[in-house]
Amino acid sequence: MVGIKDIAKKAGVSISTVSYALNGSPKVTEETRARIQAIARDLNYVPNMAARTLKRRQTNIIGVYLADYAGSFYGQLLDGIKKSLETFGYEMIVCSGKKSHLFIPERMIDGAIILDWTFPSEEIERYAQRGHQIVVLDRILPHENIHQVLLDNKGGTALAIDKLISGGSQHVFLLAGPKKSYDSQERLTASIKELTRFGISYDVIAGDFTEPSGFRGAEEILAKQPMKPIDIFALNDEMAIGVYKYVRQTDYKIGKDIRIIGFDNTELGAFIQPRLSTISYSKHRWGMIASEKIVKAIQGEQVEDEHIYTTFIDGPSFPNQ
Repeated sequence: MVGIKDIAKKAGVSISTVSYALNGSPKVTEETRARIQAIARDLNYVPNMAARTLKRRQTNIIGVYLADYAGSFYGQLLDGIKKSLETFGYEMIVCSGKKSHLFIPERMIDGAIILDWTFPSEEIERYAQRGHQIVVLDRILPHENIHQVLLDNKGGTALAIDKLISGGSQHVFLLAGPKKSYDSQERLTASIKELTRFGISYDVIAGDFTEPSGFRGAEEILAKQPMKPIDIFALNDEMAIGVYKYVRQTDYKIGKDIRIIGFDNTELGAFIQPRLSTISYSKHRWGMIASEKIVKAIQGEQVEDEHIYTTFIDGPSFPNQ
């Protein structure tokens, strides 16, 4: 591998001069910089990221940890993170899987934004204890180096349940997400609390936040042959879309026989027919605020936890009006 020593030898200059030229230092003239950069290109020089990190203790890169990249949910969130980080001079690397966790203790990244229910809380707390700055979007962890930017799951759930109840619902099927997911459990707990408060019966149908689990959930619900209209609160839009796909294979009609509300307001939910009623929030803003928090934390500034609030998006798929 070509190093700066090789560039210095060919250019006939010192190693420090090469370093200044490649790092944009004003200590060298533009003519010298251009000549050294040209030699570096000719030699196919690639900067050693690990070595630079060890020297500077800074990469200007933030790791964004996600459970997976499937579905239409993540695009706006990542766009918000990316654009916000750019304003601070940072870049992001999107990570998934256990091996990528090592980027944190090995300081290949300056901080982490985590929306990954498979990332153990104990591991996050261990990194925080070592001084690493972390922003979590999917759990509450009390530590001075862990900062929360959470969805208002309880408020959004209350909006959905209120809509069902005001539409005359007598029984609600709750299509749940992963048991280890903070957002899923917050929404499920809040749903049960609200339904119990108003004396409405319910069934909990197991799901995992994926479209196929919504498909299977719809099959299970309709196998019970419940009275019409059938009211379903899917705890995310991906599962709600799975319900739509299964129902299309039956004689049931969304909006007539089945009233369904999702959560997340994904783009696909706006295009299916009839349009999916859902709980909405700005995923772009969520990402931007998370980026702002992690950069401030890295720079040693005061960081306060924050919530992202929700609204109800009405659709013909829930016609009690």
